[in-house]
Amino acid sequence: MSKFLDHINSPSDLRKLNQNYLPQLAKELRKFIINIVATKEGHLGASLGVVELTIALHYVFDTPNDLLIWDVGHQAYGHKLLTGRKDNFHTNRQLNGISGFPKRSESVYDAFGVGHSSTSISAALGMAIASQLKGENKHHIAVIGDASIASGMAFEGLNHAGVTDANLLVILNDNAIGIDPSVGALKQYLTNVKKGTEKQDNIFEALNFNYSGPIDGHDIDKIISELQRLKNVKGPKFLHIITTKGKGLKQAEENQVKYHAPGKFDAITGDLFPKTKTDEAPKFQDVFGYTIVELAKQNDKIVGITPAMPTGSSLKYMMDEMPNRAFDVGIAEQHAVTLSAGMVSQGLVVFCNIYSTFLQRAYDQVIHDVALQNLPVIFCLDRAGLVGEDGATHHGVFDLAYLRCIPNLIIFAPRNEIELRNIMYTAQLGLDNPIAIRYPRGKGVTIDWKQPFSNIEIGKGIELKKGASLAVLSIGFISKNVSTAIKNVKNNTTIGHYDMRFIKPLDEDLLHQVFKNYKTIITIEDGTIKGGFGSAVLEFAAHNNYKNSIKCLGIPDEFVEQGTIDELQKLTSLDAYNITTILESYS
Repeated sequence: MSKFLDHINSPSDLRKLNQNYLPQLAKELRKFIINIVATKEGHLGASLGVVELTIALHYVFDTPNDLLIWDVGHQAYGHKLLTGRKDNFHTNRQLNGISGFPKRSESVYDAFGVGHSSTSISAALGMAIASQLKGENKHHIAVIGDASIASGMAFEGLNHAGVTDANLLVILNDNAIGIDPSVGALKQYLTNVKKGTEKQDNIFEALNFNYSGPIDGHDIDKIISELQRLKNVKGPKFLHIITTKGKGLKQAEENQVKYHAPGKFDAITGDLFPKTKTDEAPKFQDVFGYTIVELAKQNDKIVGITPAMPTGSSLKYMMDEMPNRAFDVGIAEQHAVTLSAGMVSQGLVVFCNIYSTFLQRAYDQVIHDVALQNLPVIFCLDRAGLVGEDGATHHGVFDLAYLRCIPNLIIFAPRNEIELRNIMYTAQLGLDNPIAIRYPRGKGVTIDWKQPFSNIEIGKGIELKKGASLAVLSIGFISKNVSTAIKNVKNNTTIGHYDMRFIKPLDEDLLHQVFKNYKTIITIEDGTIKGGFGSAVLEFAAHNNYKNSIKCLGIPDEFVEQGTIDELQKLTSLDAYNITTILESYS
């Protein structure tokens, strides 16, 4: 057998191999992942770091009868390759392809869907208790890594598991990094444990776990030996393994942040392909990052907070330049929101930057700790709308609906980079209410975006184009597609276009003008069609007894899977071509 991976289509095939061949299989698995990700893109470093652990788990345990959960799920590429998805792995994260994360509907080996972090211990404990109640003899394994252990939910799971006799094995993949380097006291504790300098009681033993480790996570024989021993240990168990994120690719080991999801690169050398420099619009996240630094130099009360996304949100610029005023609090969205509220209560101006999909994890804190007390926290919601290849777990399409129902909260969506700068400027001057500013992933449209600041009047929309019979009301960056669509309509003089900007408060004066002057109104948003911006306009029409024809366009009432943003906009009829077709049918 010259190539082992070619002959492995399931873990049962893997278990037929002599253990001596497994290090060679690990090399082949790494090479396969590197070759595919180099051309198709995706997450890289996390899965390279757990190759030996992945092989050992499927070698020792009887998956899928024994239940295995990966947390966060971008560690699971090797798992997918060993569980029957090798031949279609090239479709990873693509439209109609396989998901970049474990997904229950995709494979019986994916015991639990994990796109957001720190859920594995709770889920695996739930499965273990269910097995007890059903009288089943199964193993339940939660692999938690990439900084997920520091999240509050992970501790909630550990706290409960420690007072049960559940057959639960928690494996800490300790690589000291998530997307960015791990932060916090727990990270320091684990560092001391690895160095052998930690003299305190073991924190996991104190929670009633049978602790073992730390062991070398790249010594496959050692991992197998320890897993086989732990199979016979009763109750909750905790195995601490040390790995290197990006193991097996020199550049990924040396630059773990960049190679978390590096884009296309040379599979042989590992070098990233150089990007051609062109005059192009910036990413919205960079507009935020540079603007908050610019404002913070003028206003010494400004503070920036992010839960574990300093690079992704571009708060890193402020952390580098003003480290005492910018905080990465780790994977702790609930803490980030209430920490912001505490600071604002004492007179600071706080920009709390959280991806839209991750703010869902702190919903009660937004309501109870911010809005109820009317503390003017400035939420900057990056990655709003469709985000592309990360798929259903990461699309920021629910924020308009889940925030709109909260009293006291202002909601704003800039249509371009200048609007983002100006609303940030306006917010730090002082607001009476908290505000959520939601903007998309990726590049904007304005090359010359560093314009002088100007104040934005809260609750005021603007007329982009006057029409006669058909009015299009858009919110945020989707207005780019709307403007293109209107230009494509042959007889577009009848079509008016209005950027409402604020979902809350709605510009009711502008809406009254629109409803009185236009027969037909179309609302367009890159958020869920249920309960979002369109719903707000329908409520306004009903309340004011308008009888105009109203059509709402947005994300349908279903989970949208992975694909490029262009592909997904076509799928949901939010691309310029489909909008053009709809406008022509009404004009």
